[in-house]
Amino acid sequence: MANPTYQQRRGQIETYFDRTAAEAWKRLTSDAPLGRVRETVRQGRELMRQTLLDWMPGDLSGRRLLDAGCGTGLLSIAAARRGAQVVAVDLSPTLTELAHERLPADIDPSAIEFLVGDMLDPARGEFDYIVAMDSIIHYEPEDALALIRGFAAQARAGVLFTFAPRTPALALMHAVGQFFPRGDRSPAIVPIAEQKLRTLIEADAGLAGWRIGRSERIIRGFYTSQALELVPRS
Repeated sequence: MANPTYQQRRGQIETYFDRTAAEAWKRLTSDAPLGRVRETVRQGRELMRQTLLDWMPGDLSGRRLLDAGCGTGLLSIAAARRGAQVVAVDLSPTLTELAHERLPADIDPSAIEFLVGDMLDPARGEFDYIVAMDSIIHYEPEDALALIRGFAAQARAGVLFTFAPRTPALALMHAVGQFFPRGDRSPAIVPIAEQKLRTLIEADAGLAGWRIGRSERIIRGFYTSQALELVPRS
């Protein structure tokens, strides 16, 4: 997208995940021991990842899936184990390289294509499913909506994404800056009320062929995120 706010925030996110907090995210997505705060984030992310996977068929053989904002590739690996042909994209070369290095021996390397770049690149073609777990939560509502619209233009069976729901507890956590220690705090998360997001989606002409399906909120300590599903109206 050419939107200046999107490009600016994208640059901040790339710097954070590729430089500032790369080591912290390596530990967060591994089996390494963590402190109390990060352990709740790890647990929450595991629950969210499983939720999104459960919303897709158990057998993904013959299905093409985009993992938009793949990080270290945990969701990509789980989808590949179900038979999906996965394109895993992230802004961070460091995390994408780590995802490639962590590929388990039981996964055919050709089952996952790890790429560095924009998750909306139309040159990658169409997908059956597009999953964006905690990768649009840093964008302003207008930019997040444009991303969702872009995903829908490339998806056939479903778009699964998460957003940061506007809740009193989440607002308080942001206010006191307790998601991560000051040295590796992420770019600000932009909470949005669920009803506002639903209204934006339902009013968007570019999403007229889609309807909102399932919704699930995951809260584990310092992790709060909500999954939303878009499915074709037909």
